[in-house]
Amino acid sequence: MSLNQFVNLVFRNLSRLLVNTFSSIILIFLLLFVFYPVTYQAVVTILPPEKNNQYSLGNILQGSDFSSLMSGTSSATAQLYVEILKSRTASYFTASKLALKEFYSLESDIEAAEKLSKSIITDITKEGVVKLSVPVSTPIIGRFSDSNERVRQLSVDISNSLVESLDSINRQKIYSKARNARLYIESELLRTKKSLDSVEAELIKFQSKNKAISLNDQVKASIEAAAKLKSEITATEINFNLLSQNLQQNNSIMEATKSRLSELKRQYEKLESNSSDILVSFSSAPNLGIELTNLMREIKVKNEVYILLQQQYYKEKIQENRDVPTVEILDSAILPSKASSPRLVLWSFSGGFIVFLLSLIIIISKEQKIKKYLN
Repeated sequence: MSLNQFVNLVFRNLSRLLVNTFSSIILIFLLLFVFYPVTYQAVVTILPPEKNNQYSLGNILQGSDFSSLMSGTSSATAQLYVEILKSRTASYFTASKLALKEFYSLESDIEAAEKLSKSIITDITKEGVVKLSVPVSTPIIGRFSDSNERVRQLSVDISNSLVESLDSINRQKIYSKARNARLYIESELLRTKKSLDSVEAELIKFQSKNKAISLNDQVKASIEAAAKLKSEITATEINFNLLSQNLQQNNSIMEATKSRLSELKRQYEKLESNSSDILVSFSSAPNLGIELTNLMREIKVKNEVYILLQQQYYKEKIQENRDVPTVEILDSAILPSKASSPRLVLWSFSGGFIVFLLSLIIIISKEQKIKKYLN
């Protein structure tokens, strides 16, 4: 069939094509409007978590919480938020709270959680903002029943509840890490206190036996330097032990911390040896001076470490018992002003266009059969 023949055929049957098309558009629109389930989505927007680089030794000595050491370079990532939101734990939290097994007509909360998890829609913007929604549909002919408003409200409740579950999981994670850190630091604190008491008793006994012995300024400076360096070594060891509970040994942060620890130990050994170019060696003092120097140094070192551990212990205790939201919401879910499905106009005209094409194919097919028959 040539182009002219095709155009003539269309014009000859244009009225029939238009009647079929517009009739189908109206019929599809009415069917969708009256019978098709109405779907609502309430979108909630979550701000990206703040990124904290708290693995450095400097941050430890300045009083950063040890719990933050276990969260990575960021307390979470946007992608991690999405994975948590889609997890079975988050879905079960929401399904049980909102009794979704009744809404989905299922037998258990676990089944409802599985269905909910598959329905969750998430999107991450380039800025790291997480958008979450869950399509919730009415029954057939639900547009004109009470279920329409209930479903609108349920879409809001589900979205907000999922964010609540994310916050709950985050808090539990932080609590667990803070508790583990506190228990570890507590054991180190007790061990350090016991050792400190023992050294202090030795110093009192030494001074009582040998009377007071003064130290020269160089030795005092060496003790101060050794104490500071030893406290850094202890802090780094604690850091390393906490990190090892959550990271692989070949992790770059673990490698950097291990390297830092080796360097600090090397500096401490140099400070104690005769090769020190800056401070007088401990071994160059007189015999009684050496013993007194060692005792004073041990007390100073353990005091520094004890103070550091005390600070971190109380910080972790506060972190363990704090009740502060961990998820920052930019826009909470609100009642959707319009349905996300069906898209009445688009779907109706799309259906009309399909009917137009089918009608045209049928007309062309009949025309071809007639021509074949006449020939």
